[in-house]
Amino acid sequence: MLVASLVTLGSPAQLTGGYLYHRRMSELAPAHGARLELVSLPALPFPLPAAFGRRLLRRVRDSDVVVVDSIVAAYMAPWRPVPPVVGILHQPPGGIDHGPVRSAVQSLLDRALYRRCALLVLAAEALAGTGLPSVPIAVVPPGRDVAPPSARRPLDLRQGRRAALLSVGNWMARKGVLDLVEAFAPLPPDLATLHLVGRTDMDRRYGHRVAARLARPDVAGRVVVHGPVSRERVGDLYRAADVFVLASYRDPYGTVYGEAMAAGLPVVGWRAGNLPNLADHEREGLIVEPGDRAGLTAALARLADDVPYRERLAAAAADRARELPTWDDTAARLVELLASVAPR
Repeated sequence: MLVASLVTLGSPAQLTGGYLYHRRMSELAPAHGARLELVSLPALPFPLPAAFGRRLLRRVRDSDVVVVDSIVAAYMAPWRPVPPVVGILHQPPGGIDHGPVRSAVQSLLDRALYRRCALLVLAAEALAGTGLPSVPIAVVPPGRDVAPPSARRPLDLRQGRRAALLSVGNWMARKGVLDLVEAFAPLPPDLATLHLVGRTDMDRRYGHRVAARLARPDVAGRVVVHGPVSRERVGDLYRAADVFVLASYRDPYGTVYGEAMAAGLPVVGWRAGNLPNLADHEREGLIVEPGDRAGLTAALARLADDVPYRERLAAAAADRARELPTWDDTAARLVELLASVAPR
């Protein structure tokens, strides 16, 4: 059996797309002849996690392959694991949510690590154009299937209104949560209920702004904040909603869009990140120019009010999602690639 160690940052149980990707690969790898162990550097301020690299190397020295998550590439750059190294990228060199100085320094360190890799595995084709070094590259996108239905009673997300809108994303500026709330506010009070899923404390200052906006009377009682929930609970929410919306400005892949489409939901968001590669405007969803809150309001209003139109887009979204890989497909491909660089 192939033995691989995947190095990440902090708890592997975190509720973001990259961490979900890793957990699903670890769970499914044994069915494809591999064991993928998740090992972590401590989640400390930049660049302190690098100091723990030597200790981590002792844990992974017996692995056939060491897989380094892009979130820790800079911290692992000073260290040289004995087994072959594979980089797995969910973000461009330098990261996404940092200031210019940190991004510049981290970009140099990220690329230094990637130059020593036998292979770079990209979660999205768009990452190939981010100035990566000349090493072999393979694109292995996330799976689109969600957890099976739970034994709980079906959820009533509409709450007496005509439609239930679902958004899954942590509260940070690039996820556009505040834009979404502002676009939702002008909708007639009896038209739709908005459900927000995701961590509210990723960026505390931004989270306070969203919370203050939700406290205003024009949206009071029409928005439900669920916070972080389990994968199984997210699956139940997908199945109970009518429309999925995420006003994200930067998502290299956007796992939640694919999941929502697989659950039979039309998707709404900005023409940014990977969404235009997953859905076509007025076919599987409605895609709005970034920052056009009035356009986002109009898109939500149309899908909430026009049931036949919504159902037509929902059916097209489900059809399109069947073309996307399942998590098992993703695990099989990743194991195949790791085996190709293993020394035995």
